[in-house]
Amino acid sequence: MLSEQQIWVALSEVKDPEIPVVSLVEMGIVRGAALEGETVVVTITPTFSGCPALHAMQRDIAAQLKEAGAADVRVEVTLSPPWTTDWISQEAREKLRVFGLAPPPVHGGDFEIALMETVTCPFCGSESTSLLNSWGPTPCRAIYDCHSCRQAFERFKPL
Repeated sequence: MLSEQQIWVALSEVKDPEIPVVSLVEMGIVRGAALEGETVVVTITPTFSGCPALHAMQRDIAAQLKEAGAADVRVEVTLSPPWTTDWISQEAREKLRVFGLAPPPVHGGDFEIALMETVTCPFCGSESTSLLNSWGPTPCRAIYDCHSCRQAFERFKPL
């Protein structure tokens, strides 16, 4: 039988399938974990309802917890409240930046201000950037250009 602490330690090892430098816990996708008898029940909220990595996340969570000693695992998905980039931890924001992905601003629900903020280049720190494409490789990312270091980079959209 796993303790609550052991469950969270195991969950902290489950990487985001699309951004492997951060865990699902750091991204705020794991919303809760509880024991129901001998079953570990994990609740997750994907970044959006049609997230293509949903099944991979469920599979990876179950595999990690079983490897840690869980007898049974159930991963439940909730869409309410919807995931927000405000749930990304500060540590994960820095990991995203080092990875080359500009982290979203903390917006507290004020998307208009978040979308108007200057986007800082994760490579050189310049604020001389411009939007190249509102749609990146996933719906939650956009592509920017840095005028200082001439690098294209992705920004995690504020959601």
